[in-house]
Formats: sequence, structure tokens, C-alpha cells
Amino acid sequence: MILRTFGWSFGVTVVGLLLALLYDGPTGLALVAVLAVLEVSLSFDNAVVNAKVLDRMSAFWQKIFLTVGIAIAVFGMRLVFPLLIVGITAKLSPVEAFDLALNDSHRYHQLMNDAYPMIAAFGGMFLMMLFLDFVFEERADKWLPWLERPLARIGKLDQLSVVVAGGSLALVAWLSASDPGSVMIAGVLGMVTYILVNGLGELFSEASEDDDEDDEDEKDGAEAAKGGGRSGPSSLALATGKAGFFLFLYLEVLDASFSFDGVIGAFAISTDPIVIALGLGIGAMYIRSLTVFLVRKGTLHEYVYLEHGAHWAIGALAVCMLVSIGHHVPEWITGGLGAGLIIAAFASSVVRNRSRDGDSPDGAAGGGRPLHSSQV
Repeated sequence: MILRTFGWSFGVTVVGLLLALLYDGPTGLALVAVLAVLEVSLSFDNAVVNAKVLDRMSAFWQKIFLTVGIAIAVFGMRLVFPLLIVGITAKLSPVEAFDLALNDSHRYHQLMNDAYPMIAAFGGMFLMMLFLDFVFEERADKWLPWLERPLARIGKLDQLSVVVAGGSLALVAWLSASDPGSVMIAGVLGMVTYILVNGLGELFSEASEDDDEDDEDEKDGAEAAKGGGRSGPSSLALATGKAGFFLFLYLEVLDASFSFDGVIGAFAISTDPIVIALGLGIGAMYIRSLTVFLVRKGTLHEYVYLEHGAHWAIGALAVCMLVSIGHHVPEWITGGLGAGLIIAAFASSVVRNRSRDGDSPDGAAGGGRPLHSSQV
């Protein structure tokens, strides 16, 4: 199970570390290893949320996420994206930006820092909307009932997440940003991106489920006409076609929002773009493998508060990104907050399961739906 799930990650780790050793000797090897650990620690909550979405996708789109999605995450967001940001900021072509990264890494770092307020506003708003939509929704299971119940109650107010996120963005731009206009535009684009991608995904998911229900009704009618019968609930409707595409797109934008913080934070360890790309690329591979592991093991079904902890960690990361527009927030704070919340949620889930096991001799821990057999 471990080798099947993490095999590609182990292979990429070996190749990446060898390339780092050839590129920059033992120093490069050490830096790449540290960056890989940094990426995993900062993005563990990303894996939990990814697993929740991946569990709703069909076998085809799961495979696309684990193949094309990996290429986008490793090469697109960890190598190409920083070059594009520097190129846009400094009005350079991608080739010139790459040349600058290789030959004047300190200038490259400075340009990335100059662009960071807009990057943080976009990513922070996307993650803030994700967090607010979660805590404002009524749920059967509540990890922090004393807080989640009142939040769900006031969440009945239509579009409250947009109001809270927009107000937070305006406050940060007014108090902290050196260029409030650019920060506001980037933040609004982050909100619009979330609303558009998430809304389209839900729209086509509902359409797909309606089609599935119609097909089931037709099958039931045909079986009844033949004198046959079928008992039991219908299988879980999986996102296919357009619904699957928009869920895939949603996951990629979500991964991009998480990677902003890691890419910028990586410059505190190394300014070499090749070293950064290798280290963060290895970390991104482990996040993908961890996502698959969580789905195959049914971890989110068994430890129900993990999803809550991950979303609270996302909320903490969003706040840190917004605060960092005007003030530096050390990476150990963002990583520590996320890890601490997820560990606390896991511990609460264990206590909950043991309590239920004590009430029922058969136990209450349920398994999850495994990835499809065709899945890599």
C-alpha cells in the first residue's frame, strides 16, 4: 500500500536529490531536502482538502489530477509561475526572467518580494473564501461546537462569506498595503476566481447528479416492467465531464494558492530558482501521494474532524497571508499553526472514535470509498 501510493514520490525524491547534488554539490542536496520538508509541512492541510474533493471525482479525473495535475503543480507552480510573476512585474520576457533568475538571483528575489503583496492578496482571498464557506455551513459533525454552531447560525445570511472576505480585504489594503489599489484588485480577482470555479463545479455536479437520477429511474422502470427488483441505495454520484473538469480546475487553483506562500518562503532558504523548484517539486509530489493515501484509506471518513482542522488551518494561512502584506510572518508560524490544528483535529477524532467504540461493540470507525482500480 505504501509503496504503491508513495512509489512515484520516492522515485522523484531520489532523482531530485541526485540532480541537486550534481547541480550544487552537498550544499544543494541539503537545501533541496530542507525545502521539500518545508513544502510538506506548509501544505499538509492542502492534502486533506484535496482528498475531500478527489473523493467526489470519477476515475478519469482522478487520473488526470494525478498525472497532468502533478506536472502543473511541480513544473508550473514551482518553476514557471515565479518566472511569470517576475516577468510581469519587471516587464521582462520569460527568457529574460529565467536568465535573471540564474545570473542575478538577488535581483530576482527582490522582484518577487515586490510582487508579493498582490500574490498574497489573491491567494489569501481565495483561501479565505474557502474557509468561510466551510464554517458558515451547517454540518452534522462539529469539531468546535461552541464556535461552529454560532458561525453556522449567522452563516444563513446570504453571501456572508463575500461580505466578511471583502471587508477583510479592504481593511488590510487600507492599513497595511503600500499600493492599496493593486492589492484590492488582486484580492477581488482571488474572490472572483473562487466564486467562479467553485460555482461552476457545483453547477455541473448538480446537473450530472440529475442525469444520474434520471438514468436510475429509467433502469428501475425497465426492471419493474420485467418483474425484477433492486434494493439498496444508489451508488455515490461521481463528478464526470464538465463537473470533473471544474473540480480539477478548482484543485489546481487551490494548489496554486497554497504554493504562493511556499514559493516566497523558500527564498529565505535559497535564492537559486533551480534549487527551489527541485525542493518544492519533491514536496508537491508527497502532497499528491498523501492525498491519494487519505482517499484510499478512507481517513477522512474515519477521522471526521480532520476536514475541520484542515479548513481552520486554511483560515489561519489566509490570515497570515493577508497580514504578511504589511508585516513579515515567519514560515514557522504558518507551518506550525497548520500542523497544530490538524494534529488537534486528529486527536479529537481518535477520542470520538474510542468513545463510540465504547458505546457499540462493533465499533464506529467506517471505511472510505477507495480510489478506482484503474487509478495510478
